[in-house]
Amino acid sequence: MAQTRRLSVRDVLTDPRVALMLPLGFSSGLPFLLVFSTLSAWLREAGISRTEIGLLSWVALAYSFKFLWAPLVDRYDVPVLAGWLGRRRGWMALAQAVTALGLCGIALSSPQASLSLTVAAALLVAFASATQDVVIDGWRIDAAPTERQGMMAAALQLGYRLALICAGAGALYIAEFVNWRSAYLAMAALMGVGLVGTLLAPRLDSGEVRRNQSIAQAILEPLADLFRRKGMMLVPILALVACFRLPDFVSGVMANPLYIDLGFSKADIANVSKLYGVWIGIAGAFAGGLALTRLGLWWTLLIGAAIAAGSNLMFSWLAVEGARLDLLTLAISVDNFSGGFAGSALIAYMSGLTAPGFAATQYALLSSLYALPGKLIGGASGAVVDAYGYPLLFTGTAMIGIPLVILCFVVRRDTVRAEQSRAVLAPA
Repeated sequence: MAQTRRLSVRDVLTDPRVALMLPLGFSSGLPFLLVFSTLSAWLREAGISRTEIGLLSWVALAYSFKFLWAPLVDRYDVPVLAGWLGRRRGWMALAQAVTALGLCGIALSSPQASLSLTVAAALLVAFASATQDVVIDGWRIDAAPTERQGMMAAALQLGYRLALICAGAGALYIAEFVNWRSAYLAMAALMGVGLVGTLLAPRLDSGEVRRNQSIAQAILEPLADLFRRKGMMLVPILALVACFRLPDFVSGVMANPLYIDLGFSKADIANVSKLYGVWIGIAGAFAGGLALTRLGLWWTLLIGAAIAAGSNLMFSWLAVEGARLDLLTLAISVDNFSGGFAGSALIAYMSGLTAPGFAATQYALLSSLYALPGKLIGGASGAVVDAYGYPLLFTGTAMIGIPLVILCFVVRRDTVRAEQSRAVLAPA
């Protein structure tokens, strides 16, 4: 195994590839909330039923199925653009342009009069944005050696979080003081940040990429490798990955409708949930990273599973108590810190499951899997609220923590053994 070189602060600060991950991360993070929780706030204010809002969250399933077309993006050129920019940057530019077009489509639609147009535009945004994520990950892996990938990913996450502030708090502020159409048009314009990053990024074409390998092989071989290494233990492993963030995805669909129904203003939601809450989430992510170094992967995974699911009880409490700003702040604090902590644990766990030679594809498959059940079940969350109310929904999602903790214990031996093996192989 090749020895990794320790990086100095100078190495990091003077590496333009790390700096480029900021605008690319921003472009990656901006569309997500705009087809998820921010859009649900607009739809609820427009009088769309909670059941329909829950079902409309299924447009974000594109993020869960991106692995299906990732091999196409990796192997084929975009006509014209590839000649100017190269394969990776050509796909990036196309995805960013289509995402901006879709956001304009949402802005120009009217949910009350033409909900189908809103949904079609949101689906276009989700598909283009998911494609952009595939290409950005591919460029990141191609652009830097292994020892720099940690800083590349860190810069990407910082850009992503800044985009969440814009797409969450920023969009809600504009909607509060101007209107929703202006909010979405402004977000479409901000996709230009990513386009600038794309144009500044160096061209990294690797020529012919496994032309003799079919698309089916490109998807199935990484799965076969996982089965060879993990055997039947892969079943509980995949179940844990698939359900780990399920409570967060379900609560993410219904949280904004809850705030609207309780009577909070869009400015209150922006200040507490979309601005303050993002920074609390960043703090939780750093806390999760610290726990990984101090407690180890399995303990961090166990704690993350328990607190991320249990934090949904705060929303049940809020739903019962009503529009109390102090309780909203407390609920957002607990939920976002727990979600950030659990996110660090899951990223580390999924990364540890990958193998050399298959790391990028296996990670794409796993990251698609972890979002899929939440998107599917989240689509029915509005119907549950309409039938039984908010407290029962959020209490039910909190109870998901029980089987998650059990799954953590099932995979404990495999996780600890894999962690010890990596520690032995790691360079001093």
